[in-house]
Amino acid sequence: MILVAGSANLDFVVRAPNIPAPGETVLGGDFKTYPGGKGANQAVACARAGAANTQFLLALGDDPYAATLERSLQGAGVRMHVVRDPVQPTGTAFICVSDDAENAITVAPGANLGLRPQHLPSLAGVSHLLMQLETPTETVAAYAQAARAQGVRVVLNAAPARPLPPALLACTDVLVVNEGELFALASNPQSMGACLDELNVPVVVVTLGSLGCCARAHGQMLFQTAPDIDAVDTTAAGDTFCGVLVAALSQQHDLAMAMNMATVAGALACTQPGAQDSIPTHAQINAFMQQHPSVNPAKAQALQDRFLTPRHTKP
Repeated sequence: MILVAGSANLDFVVRAPNIPAPGETVLGGDFKTYPGGKGANQAVACARAGAANTQFLLALGDDPYAATLERSLQGAGVRMHVVRDPVQPTGTAFICVSDDAENAITVAPGANLGLRPQHLPSLAGVSHLLMQLETPTETVAAYAQAARAQGVRVVLNAAPARPLPPALLACTDVLVVNEGELFALASNPQSMGACLDELNVPVVVVTLGSLGCCARAHGQMLFQTAPDIDAVDTTAAGDTFCGVLVAALSQQHDLAMAMNMATVAGALACTQPGAQDSIPTHAQINAFMQQHPSVNPAKAQALQDRFLTPRHTKP
């Protein structure tokens, strides 16, 4: 069983030709709301896309937004441990999605900031604890320490990027970051390889968008290319990757297979709009993997080149 602890937000999404620059006003198009939040997205991905027994610890306000999020989680088969905040509203996120499928996100955490160390439920039967950084860092660290003490493997998606206390990293078994987040954690970010050398974590997985991902696992490097898809909206692609990765690891798949499944899931999530609404099913992932090769030779070389070259200014 997997326990996800983290954020839940209602996403307010507007489509626009491009993401506004500072001081710029852009006339947008379609507007919709979707259930989201990194923690909630990853819980749905574990359950729906990863077909894993999933529980989710979250904090919600006492408002209509909370009901929308709870319905989505229930529909995915996620068992919830809800901390109800009578004062703070349910978290929200304001997302602009451009015509080229990129996004810019601003989060108002609300009730997410009320998640405290004492709210951690029993870890009996839990194999993996998956967390992110949209809830207080001290809470995340406390949960990690409790999990480590009980033999539960800790997976941390260090997003959004922020400094991490050494005690949290010391309790982390698997760290998942994108390229920008990896560089943010390093004191001397010259290349991805140099950054990885600074991190004393057994397994570090780095997502690299349309190229795929790479990992350093116990000193060995692994590379996984991403399939070519027609992207509509990249929102929740990284969260889908994290959820499926952990689900696969909890089902005793090796890291290489888990990376392959997670990369396919993240790519498929980009073909649909929204956050949780875009997360594919386990059957869709399996069907795609049976019909498409797991390695693209050209992308494989580009991945290795990206790993070795100096820092990119725009990850």
